[in-house]
Amino acid sequence: MEKYVFDHAGLIKNVKFIASPNFDARPKNEISLIVIHNISLPPGEYLGNSIIDLFTNKLDPYTHPYFAEIYTLKVSAHFLIRRDGQLIQFVSCLDRAWHAGKSIWQGRERCNDFSVGIELEGSDFDYFESAQYHELNRLIASLKENYPIQAVTGHSDIAPGRKTDPGPFFDWKKII
Repeated sequence: MEKYVFDHAGLIKNVKFIASPNFDARPKNEISLIVIHNISLPPGEYLGNSIIDLFTNKLDPYTHPYFAEIYTLKVSAHFLIRRDGQLIQFVSCLDRAWHAGKSIWQGRERCNDFSVGIELEGSDFDYFESAQYHELNRLIASLKENYPIQAVTGHSDIAPGRKTDPGPFFDWKKII
């Protein structure tokens, strides 16, 4: 499996980068955890640019009733893997993306401080595509080669009772 190449700024070379304004500096330049999420906008619908619009603060609250509830959120992830396996980066790995919210991992709070967030276009109600698993494995291997990653976990594991993603249809046996 060919791995990605990161530049000195924490961006993957030759991958689409769409800058999200929803990030800040990490308190320490420490990256030891990968957090896997799922997202679909509107819920249960795929394709389109709504996820990109959410992460770039451009979501139109009038295009769908659900968007009126969430368009003011300031959220992001480092990466999004679309249903067809396309990888998009929104935030440098060296910066803190706003993906985990209130969270705890092995006694450490504020997981955004030390994690990389990967969103899979999907939901708690659908299987993920093989192209997504392929791309996710390539990304995880590349992150592990460049950063001292100690664990890969789900959003539900760092925010139990609050979050359910990546959900019951995510097959943990398919990732490295």
